[in-house]
Amino acid sequence: MSEISTLMRRYGSPLYVYRLDALERACADLRSLLPAPSVLYYSLKANPHRLLARALRRAGCRAEVSSAGELDAALDAGFDGADCFYTGPGKTDAEVADALARGVRRFSVESAAEMRRLGRTASAVGAEATALLRVNGDSAGSTGLRMTGAATQFGVDEAQVMADPGRFTDVPGTRLVGVHLFPISNARDEDSLIDSFRASITLAGRLRDLAGLPMSVVDLGGGFAAPYARPGERPAYPRLGKALRAALDGELPGWNTGKVEIAFESGRYLTGDSGRLAATVREVKRSRDQSFMVLDTGVNHLGGMSGLGRLARASATPDPGAGATVRATLVGPLCTPADVLGRGVEVPDVGTGDCVVIPNVGAYGLTASLVAFLGRPAPAEVVLRGTEVVSATRLRLSHEPISDTSGSEEA
Repeated sequence: MSEISTLMRRYGSPLYVYRLDALERACADLRSLLPAPSVLYYSLKANPHRLLARALRRAGCRAEVSSAGELDAALDAGFDGADCFYTGPGKTDAEVADALARGVRRFSVESAAEMRRLGRTASAVGAEATALLRVNGDSAGSTGLRMTGAATQFGVDEAQVMADPGRFTDVPGTRLVGVHLFPISNARDEDSLIDSFRASITLAGRLRDLAGLPMSVVDLGGGFAAPYARPGERPAYPRLGKALRAALDGELPGWNTGKVEIAFESGRYLTGDSGRLAATVREVKRSRDQSFMVLDTGVNHLGGMSGLGRLARASATPDPGAGATVRATLVGPLCTPADVLGRGVEVPDVGTGDCVVIPNVGAYGLTASLVAFLGRPAPAEVVLRGTEVVSATRLRLSHEPISDTSGSEEA
């Protein structure tokens, strides 16, 4: 805690602290679990901080982005456009054209209409876009945040692909090279993760054999879990590598000689345990039979996406430290009853002016929160290598003037 206290005196409270050493360990651990050769994409939605993305690029990751802003962050971190995989539903022609202009060539395609739009945009700038068709398979993992396997905005239903695969294989301006499969996020146990990957690998083989889709690239997505805003360790997944190799050998022969490129994606597993949020206790108070610990940080800095339900529930739990703990509801300073970080959780038995530290918030922390709500300043973000501060920054939000894009002039 003395290190955190020193940093808070230097940079203020509340304060995010990221450790590059932890980030690099997580990347090495995940690479050791995955079959080789394979590609690992860092999903910038987890944390687009430039120095974290740069460290993962140097560790051998590519970048998965799903907006112009994330592409900006990836390029600023040193990724080339060719290193980036552009994903997500609802891409506009303008953002696709911008991505192509900056060297991006690989896109996840979510529908036949999007494939046609991608082809027209690429042809207009004299480029060819490489496409991975995102397919919503008939099955998905039973735990974690389900992305496919049910009615969803993501991808094309397997039955629709099988009914008319030609809509995706012969579109001018595009070259379909494989599939993008991502059925679950944040799987809660190893069996669910293995089952999800096995189902995806089987689906890739089925689409190749029955629909005639090219299958030189298979992106299997992720689902690698990590504790969020509470003490805990990343899962080890001791059986994952063997299970993946066996499934790939059975359905996608040649994967280990480069005939088929296998790719994975991860955000939270890579960055989750690299980040901590330090805050100051403003007050501890009683109401009826409950205790409330009021902090100088809240859902504007952490957990603002709790409306998604499965991503960030109100269960943030600080490191207990070496002293006694009590049960209290952890709340922030915002003038709304929704500003609850953790309800009835174990917290250190501390008082006004003391520090608490919420661990495992390197993923889906600040930029996944309600940063602009009520206009409070963002916390400082400090990046450490060992004990050395290599960066200290603060996110700023501001309005800027824009031009009329219609081409008309005011009378």
